[in-house]
Amino acid sequence: MNEKRRLLINTAFHLFYERGINSVGINEILTVSGIAKKTLYANFESKDDLILETLAQRDSAFLSWLDSELHQSKTNEEVIHNLFSALTKWFCGDVPELTNFRGCYFIKTSGECSDANSRIFQYCVEHKQKVRALIDKHLTCVDDLVIDQVCLLKEGAIVTAYLNHDSKAAEKCIPIVQKLITS
Repeated sequence: MNEKRRLLINTAFHLFYERGINSVGINEILTVSGIAKKTLYANFESKDDLILETLAQRDSAFLSWLDSELHQSKTNEEVIHNLFSALTKWFCGDVPELTNFRGCYFIKTSGECSDANSRIFQYCVEHKQKVRALIDKHLTCVDDLVIDQVCLLKEGAIVTAYLNHDSKAAEKCIPIVQKLITS
């Protein structure tokens, strides 16, 4: 990827993540990045294409980070502990590759997207499916209902951490999920 394209994606991501996709215009991205409009449109056909690239970048970074956090887990209990402990680190700003915590970029972006059939909304849905599959990959012999419950608690922890500034929201889920996977 060329340097200017990377700069546009990074600039757009940081602005979108901080303020939302509908609050940030192309001209602001150009001003902050210092990139010319001609270069922007040589790399992206539309703002939607730029948004999709920011989603792809975040998707890759998040999945890679989460997989590395769960990779060393040997038991279901360790997977759960590592999952929710990893979220706590993210909420506390201790995960540089994910930048400072400002909620879930995919939840926020899908909430701003008025068309549930759009490529942007669908990418957000696909990201959540990939996260679910990643968690499922690390858990052994757990049925779909339990995976669904783990993911619901994970999403609730993310929203609670963001809205209530509760960096311990994920840790509160561990005892609940431990009971789910042992019963």
